[in-house]
Amino acid sequence: MAMKNNKTLCIICNKDKITYLCEGCSKKFCLMDLTIHRQILNKELQLIINDYDQFKHRFSEQKPNPHDLSLINEINQWEIDSIEKIKQEANDRREIVIKSSQTFLNDIEKKFNDLNEQLKQIRNENEFNEINLNYLRNELMKIRQESNNPPKISIEQDSEPFINEISVSPLQRPTSNKWKQNAITVAGGNGKGQKLNQLNHPTGTFIDTKKNIFIADSYNNRIVEWKYNEKKGQIIANRNGQENQMNHPTDLIIDQQNHSIIIADQGNRRVIQWLNQNQQILIDNINCRGLAMDKHGFLYVSNYKKDEVRRWKIGDYDNEGIIVAGGNGRGNQLYQLNYPAFIFVDEEQSVYVSDHNNHRVMKWRKDAKEGTIVAGGNGHGKNLNQLYLPQGVIVDDLGQIYIADCNNNRIMRWCEGKEEGEIVVGGNGGKHKPNQLNGPMGLSFDDEGNLYVADHSNHRIQNFEIIL
Repeated sequence: MAMKNNKTLCIICNKDKITYLCEGCSKKFCLMDLTIHRQILNKELQLIINDYDQFKHRFSEQKPNPHDLSLINEINQWEIDSIEKIKQEANDRREIVIKSSQTFLNDIEKKFNDLNEQLKQIRNENEFNEINLNYLRNELMKIRQESNNPPKISIEQDSEPFINEISVSPLQRPTSNKWKQNAITVAGGNGKGQKLNQLNHPTGTFIDTKKNIFIADSYNNRIVEWKYNEKKGQIIANRNGQENQMNHPTDLIIDQQNHSIIIADQGNRRVIQWLNQNQQILIDNINCRGLAMDKHGFLYVSNYKKDEVRRWKIGDYDNEGIIVAGGNGRGNQLYQLNYPAFIFVDEEQSVYVSDHNNHRVMKWRKDAKEGTIVAGGNGHGKNLNQLYLPQGVIVDDLGQIYIADCNNNRIMRWCEGKEEGEIVVGGNGGKHKPNQLNGPMGLSFDDEGNLYVADHSNHRIQNFEIIL
């Protein structure tokens, strides 16, 4: 019987011999060459040990170099500069506190002067009624309340090693408010219907200081009030006989002083006022859609068929009013509108109009002959520089514009002069989940900055709570 051949080729001598595998390099060596291979590995190990010993010796004798001493000097200088900076920052913050208080006093004084001018004008013209008196009484109460609640000032400390830098700022809403993306349903949400716990295509809304919600419940032809945390609403204005029956009201304004309600009664082509369950026609034969009132008590109404916005003096509705936006025929030029819907008027009496069919929001300054595009205007679409049939519009104290981008099922925020806006809430498809909207219409903020949306086709009012 022949002996089995277990010889292979050695990697070094290249002869067939009994070989042994080196696990490190995965090569096969004969016994003699394996011995030499191990000796080479031992020498390499010794070289590494020698390098280690030499490095350890040099490291133990190492002293701080001149560069390190230079860094110490820089730190010492930083200490001196930081102390001076803290002193200067403290002086600057003291100035902010003083200026903030003075600004508040100046603002109150300006409001007193404005109210005084209105009082003089009414007294000289000797033309006033209960509505004017209620407005003046309400304005005086607002000024008195504001003067009794000066702005609070906080100190925020930002800790860093060795230094505590502080910043002082009056308490105000930040420029980048955010809201929870899942809303709370605060009215309706129980399907389309006319029960007291239901709504039918709500449009305009108004939130009072107690967080009670007033709603133009459009397809139910009524105005309902939904008190804070209640499970159902109560009808405060609706059909009162065939003659007084409302027909698809779209917007409303609440005078919290006398609880009167001014309503855009769109289907009946009129603007009406409800006071103590009595109805009065203020403006007749007008295709009204949106309403607004400025600080001087002027009433603004958008007319979607004449593509214009007009202004009336409170109590003086026998005339045709004054055109403050549009009125130059239907079109998309800067001096035209195409189905103006909701409107907003700021402190300078500039009128913001959701130019519905032009997919844009226009700003018309007081006495201007044409408007400027402040949102959209790039055709209809869902890009951040576009709107699609915008509805509700609100402008905050910082000039940021909030828009119910109706057919995109989202609420947008635009800063004037920017090329595009940002999505605030919604934009997640037009269904009925807490983070979704379906044809949003009216917008409102409460005093805490929570955002309320009339979720038109979901027959509910959604409250998106602000993230503080």
